[in-house]
Amino acid sequence: MILSASGWRKIFANSGKDEDNTPEIGETNRLLSVLIGETFSEYIKGKTGKASPQVVVAQDTRPTGAQIADAIIRALVSCGIKVTFTGYAAAPEVMAYGKKFDGFVYISASHNPIGHNGIKFGLNDGGVLPGPEAKNVIESFKAKCASPSAEEHARSLLEKADKAAVDSIYNSMEDFKKESVASYDSFIRHVICGSEDRKEQDRIFNTLKASAQKNPLTIVCDMNGSARSVSIDKTFIPEKGFGYVHFNSQPGQIVHAIIPEPENLVHCAREMENQQNAGNKAAVLGYMPDCDGDRGNIVYWNYSEGKAKPIAAQEVFALCVLAELSFEYWKNPNAQKLAVAVNCPTSMRIDEICQGFKASLFRAEVGEANVVNLAREKRDEGYNVRIFGEGSNGGNITYPSAVRDPVATVFALVKLLSIRDTGDSKGLFHIWCTMSGQENRYRDDFTLEDIIGTLPVYTTTGVSEPRAILDVKTQDKGELKARFKEEFERAWEEKKDRLKAELGIVSYDCCTTNGTKETAGADNWNNGNGGLKVRFLNDEKKSIAFIWMRPSGTEPVFRVMCDVKGDCRKIEEELLSWECEILRKADGQ
Repeated sequence: MILSASGWRKIFANSGKDEDNTPEIGETNRLLSVLIGETFSEYIKGKTGKASPQVVVAQDTRPTGAQIADAIIRALVSCGIKVTFTGYAAAPEVMAYGKKFDGFVYISASHNPIGHNGIKFGLNDGGVLPGPEAKNVIESFKAKCASPSAEEHARSLLEKADKAAVDSIYNSMEDFKKESVASYDSFIRHVICGSEDRKEQDRIFNTLKASAQKNPLTIVCDMNGSARSVSIDKTFIPEKGFGYVHFNSQPGQIVHAIIPEPENLVHCAREMENQQNAGNKAAVLGYMPDCDGDRGNIVYWNYSEGKAKPIAAQEVFALCVLAELSFEYWKNPNAQKLAVAVNCPTSMRIDEICQGFKASLFRAEVGEANVVNLAREKRDEGYNVRIFGEGSNGGNITYPSAVRDPVATVFALVKLLSIRDTGDSKGLFHIWCTMSGQENRYRDDFTLEDIIGTLPVYTTTGVSEPRAILDVKTQDKGELKARFKEEFERAWEEKKDRLKAELGIVSYDCCTTNGTKETAGADNWNNGNGGLKVRFLNDEKKSIAFIWMRPSGTEPVFRVMCDVKGDCRKIEEELLSWECEILRKADGQ
C-alpha cells in the first residue's frame, strides 16, 4: 500500500490485477480496511477530544468501494464513532458536506486503474489532512498492521459492530445523500462567485445567464460512470442557463480508462462533434472527470479545424488562472496582493500569466495537500490567493474550496466566455489582453480558441505520457538525486557549449521542494522524496526551460518532466531524454 498525505492506495481487487473490475476485495483487504477505520477513529477522538465524534463516510464508484466502506463503517461503529454514510459522492461534495462534521473518510483511488482503491482522510476544513497530521495517522496504521494479533483484532472489531447501528446508517443513506448534494450546491456557488453574499452570487449568475441568452453555450460531459454522475452537475449547470449533454452517466459505468488525459478525452470530443453535426452549434465546451470527480480536463470546439480538441492539462490550469485573476480585477479594479500557489512542476506559463496581473507566485512540492497548505500560509500572510493547484495534473482549486473541482474549472471558463465588455467595464478576456500587453488580440466576437491563442507558449511533457515515468532501482531517492547531481555536473561540462550555441542556455540553478517549502538555488540536491527542478537560464538569467523529477506519492513510479519556453517539441524531447540518461547513470543502469 502506498501511504501518503495525498491518499492511501493499493490494488484492492482480490485478484491483485490493476484492471480487474470485481467488487470482491478478499479477506486480507477487508481486515486492512477495518484497521484503517480503527486508526482514523483513534485519530479523530484525539483531535477533537470527543468520545463520539461525527464522521461522514463516502466512496467513489469503483466496484471495490462498497466492501471497503462496509468494513470501515463497522470499525468506526465499534469504536464509538457516529457515522453518516452518503454512498457514492464526488470528492468536492464530500469535503463540502464534511464541514458539518468532525471529519471524513473518503474511499477512492482518484485516477488510478479500476482495480485500485484507497482512502483519503480529513477534518472539517474542506481538505485532506496536512502532511504532519497524515504522517502520524500513517505511523499508527503501520503499527497496527505490524502487531502479531492484527488479524484477530480486526475480526473482533467486525464482530463487535452493533448490527442495529449499522443498519440505521444504511437506512439513512438516501437522506444523507440529499443533504450532501444540497451542501455542495450552496458551497460551489460561493466558490464560483468568490462571495458568500447571496445577492452578489445572484448578480454574477444572472450576468452569466444573460450572456448565455445572447451567446448560447452547451456543455458536454463524459461522466465515465464517475461519482459526478450522482452529484450536482446534471441540475446545477442547466439551472444557470446553459445547455448540458451528458453520457456514460450511470454510476459505476466505467467504460474506458479513468485518468482524464487527452487519450481519454476523445470520447467527449466525439460526442461534441456529434452534437455539432446534429445542429447544436452551441456545444463548444466539454469535460471528463476522473472517478472521484475532483479533477476534470477540458475539450473545446476548434473553429479553425472544424473539430473538437482536448486541451492539455497545463493549459487547462493556465486558462483557469487567467480566468480567476481577471475575475478578481473585474470585481475590484484595485485588487491588491493577488497570489497563486502551484506545485513545483507546474509550467512556467503560470509565471508569465502572474506577471501580467502583477500577482505573486509560490511553489510547493507535488501533492494537493502541500499546495492547499501553501495557499493557507500565504493567505495568513495577507495575500489574496483566489486560485491554486497542480498545473501538471490539470484542474484547479478555487478558494474557499480546498480540493480540485471540475465544476469550478468549467465555470472559470464559462466566466471567461460569458463576462464580456459592457458600456462601463471590460470583460474578463479584454482585461487579460490589456494587462498582458495583447490589446491587439482582443475582438468582441472571441471564442475559447482565441483565448487559448493568447496564452504564453510552452512545450511541456504530459503527466500521463509513458516517457514521463522512469523505472529506477535505487530505493533511497534522496541518494539517487545526490548521485544525479554528480553525473549532471559532469554532463554539463561536456554539453554546455552546445547548449549555449543551439538553445541559448548559458547557466543553470536548482530548486527543491519539500512540503510547502521551496528552496531556490539549492546546493544540496538530496532532499529525500521531495521534488527537484533544474532550471536552465539564458544570458539574462531568465529561466527558459526546466527538467524536474520526484518519486510519486500515490503510485510506485519515478516521475520526470520537462518544460520549455516556445513551441519547441524537439528541444523538450532532447532535454527530457538527457535527464533520463543522466538518471540512469546515477541509478547504476
